[in-house]
Amino acid sequence: MTGWLSAARVYADRRMAVIVVLGFSSGLPLLLVFSTLSLWLKAEGVSLTAIGLFSLVRTPYTFKFLWAPLIDRVPLPGLTRLLGRRRGWTLFAQAALMAAILGLSATHPATNPLATALLALVVAFCSASQDIVIDAYRVEILEDREQGAGAGAIVLGYRMGTLASGAGALWLASVLPWAQVYAVMGALVMVGMAAVLLAREPETADAVHAADADEAAVARRLGTNVSGWLARPLAWLCEAAVAPLADFAARPAWAAILLFIMLYKLGDAYLGLMANPFYVEMGFSTVEIANVSKLFGMGATIAGGLLGGILVSRAGIMRALLVAGVLQMLSNLVFAAQAMVGHDVAMLTVTVATENVTGGMATAAFVAYLSSLCHAAYTATQYALLSSFMAFARDVLSASSGWVADSVGWIPFFAVSTAVALPGLAVLVWLMRANRAPPPVPQPPAP
Repeated sequence: MTGWLSAARVYADRRMAVIVVLGFSSGLPLLLVFSTLSLWLKAEGVSLTAIGLFSLVRTPYTFKFLWAPLIDRVPLPGLTRLLGRRRGWTLFAQAALMAAILGLSATHPATNPLATALLALVVAFCSASQDIVIDAYRVEILEDREQGAGAGAIVLGYRMGTLASGAGALWLASVLPWAQVYAVMGALVMVGMAAVLLAREPETADAVHAADADEAAVARRLGTNVSGWLARPLAWLCEAAVAPLADFAARPAWAAILLFIMLYKLGDAYLGLMANPFYVEMGFSTVEIANVSKLFGMGATIAGGLLGGILVSRAGIMRALLVAGVLQMLSNLVFAAQAMVGHDVAMLTVTVATENVTGGMATAAFVAYLSSLCHAAYTATQYALLSSFMAFARDVLSASSGWVADSVGWIPFFAVSTAVALPGLAVLVWLMRANRAPPPVPQPPAP
């Protein structure tokens, strides 16, 4: 017990408080272009067809890796010199995000849905850009042994942000017009901006200087074959877009690592898509689902994330992944028990608590693992690539979950969702036995 309490003390670090607030800033915009926006559109009388098309405004979250190299390699005039590489970009993204949300609040969906859609797209782009740099900041400000706690802290802040823009926005909408609700949400971005101004910049100067030296060397080599004015842009492109991929591909068992990233959360995602339809079919009311699955479930997820951070600190990333992954897999079977019991709120509370705590633990360990794979010179690019790869694979591979549930029924479906988690755990065990878990990434010396 003493060891666990000692490991938990890492959450008292000032940097963890900054990460929690940045997590809030990262989670805040998400629902403003997801479910909260859909409610606003419906209240304004926008057709269901148009509301469905609004899902396209969320594409920046999927493709954020495309401009992550710019955030890694391009300095911002004034801001980079004043605040540093990460804090400068974070503040810039937050200022643009606040302006975009305020602009969105001034649109009129019923009369000009195109303007609303364009501003929502800008909000999603600024939000995805903020995610890129906040993830990079979190990875770089912490030591390897602290990454698990950092993952727990970011989960805590992120959930608080989604609570504000979800339930908080709905509460405000009961007393204020939707335009004013979005204006309040835009003002809340200043919470994250204050954290940036009070935080310190990560110490990654050596890695950045080394990357700059590599870029200069590439430019000199290219200069012998192409025009001088073209050599420097090509060298920048190589260092910004190619070097992060080459660095990752140079790791032992990189293909197995990618396979593991794709499969680890698949069982959880497979079940997650069908959870709400399952609750409805079991006879639970929307109020019961909201109270237990959403509000209580959010608290359970936060608790799981914090426990996962402590587990990483105590057991290391790879063992924490295994323990949390097994618990996450077995939690799917609790849904089979729920299906046998049927409509029972007490059992639903147990089911949601089990699934969300274990899922939060696995998420914290997984985020710590992705963080450990990133080179300090390319953190934003590599983390964006890895997280986008995970999300794309998860969404595509879990698309068959509804068909399986329809075909075999709920209890066999939950058995299938449990079995779906086994390949990811098998790859993890192989990585551990082969002793190919990624060590701390060596940073090149300053030139």
